[in-house]
Amino acid sequence: MTTAKDLFIVALDLKHPVGQGDLSLALAGAELIDLIGAGAVSVDGDSIVPGGPPPLDDRFLGEAAAGLTRQAPYERIEDWLWRRGRDLSASYQAALEENGELRPRRTSRLSFGSESLEPVDTPARRRAADRWEEKEPALTALVAVLGIDDERSDDETGLDDEAVTIVVAAVHDAVMELEAVRQRRTIENAAFANLWRGP
Repeated sequence: MTTAKDLFIVALDLKHPVGQGDLSLALAGAELIDLIGAGAVSVDGDSIVPGGPPPLDDRFLGEAAAGLTRQAPYERIEDWLWRRGRDLSASYQAALEENGELRPRRTSRLSFGSESLEPVDTPARRRAADRWEEKEPALTALVAVLGIDDERSDDETGLDDEAVTIVVAAVHDAVMELEAVRQRRTIENAAFANLWRGP
């Protein structure tokens, strides 16, 4: 299991509405954090610098590493989050469903795709729950960015790795930017509707 898979499972378990775009950005950030931890990339300012080979035991991390810009100028973290994050939550959902790790939920406010889902009780789910209960810093910080846990404050995350802190901050900024786009579209749509409705 990876931080991204654990994040997906925790997001489902917390039963709190999460936008697919927000979750996709956070999943991309989680993948980057795991690549940093594996020594496959490092962070130089706001850029991602490829390092050693990626972990071979996870398809998603392999795909993420394969998509890195390997020549200077290296890709900015924010740009990579938007590019890698495109439809990423749907990809994780499909993979977990294919592996039999998700099942339809009878009642839920949290919906991914056409139906509500919940994780099956597997060792992977228990591992994700354990990391969450232990307040593992990277996982806790990413969940906080998604705003789906009101009981833990940002200062409880305890991030002590500068590169991970930079990634989490970039995910936060991207999620805020996405929310701003949503609000702007809502305002524009309302104005357009009022224009057609007339005085």
